Amino acid sequence: MSTKYEAIMYHVADAIATVTLNRPEVHNAMNDVMRRELTRCFDGLVADDDVKVVVVTGAGEKAFSAGADIREFVAPLVPAQFREHRRRVDFRQAMDRCPQPILAAVNGFAFGGGLELALACDIRVAAASAQMGLTEINLAIIPGGGGTQRLPRLVGRGKALEMILTGARIPADEALRIGLVERVVPAGEALKATLELARAMAAKAPVALRYAKEAVVKGLELPLADGLRLEGDLSTLLRTTEDRVEGAKAFLEKRAPRWTGK
Repeated sequence: MSTKYEAIMYHVADAIATVTLNRPEVHNAMNDVMRRELTRCFDGLVADDDVKVVVVTGAGEKAFSAGADIREFVAPLVPAQFREHRRRVDFRQAMDRCPQPILAAVNGFAFGGGLELALACDIRVAAASAQMGLTEINLAIIPGGGGTQRLPRLVGRGKALEMILTGARIPADEALRIGLVERVVPAGEALKATLELARAMAAKAPVALRYAKEAVVKGLELPLADGLRLEGDLSTLLRTTEDRVEGAKAFLEKRAPRWTGK
């Protein structure tokens, strides 16, 4: 199944939704149309029980996304209007509401808002040729799409400040070393490897998949005692599902489970 957009492509197959930034002529730079479409896309995914895993990538091999379209930066802005407009089209907030695991296939440049999009995903797979950086300081601004908050939570305060204050661009192997990405694969294979990982996840029981993500993501926002309580509550709920019984039967009968999502 495919849905028509102007600046992105959206396709669902085998319970995996693939969201592709589709402006390769400008390295998939984000303009207002793309931000609106991403917001609409992820708002729809929040309530889509047919999609188990989401993969985000960029069209072509040169760029995941080079960040914001700089041509939109030359017009003067009224701060209050700009803030309110960006609030309405903050697709990263919609991503935060998605119960499905979201995987980024970083197939090239991921700078500024492009890296912030990858940071809003749950798992990042990078091509060996990829480069990443929060480069906003070079334009006399700071990351405004979650970069100052999500990056230090992944790589630590010092490394995040080093990257943000210098606008440095780091290669994929360095990104792997510091924990910015989870896997590095040969150039040209980022999407293939990410889809393989997505298929492995999509084969799991759908409710368990979503609760596992919730336990980790929401638990990190809580004190340990509260996180453990959340884990216990979700684990208890899962023991009441039909899929839990099916999983046990399939294990004992040495066959593949048939999940129903119930």
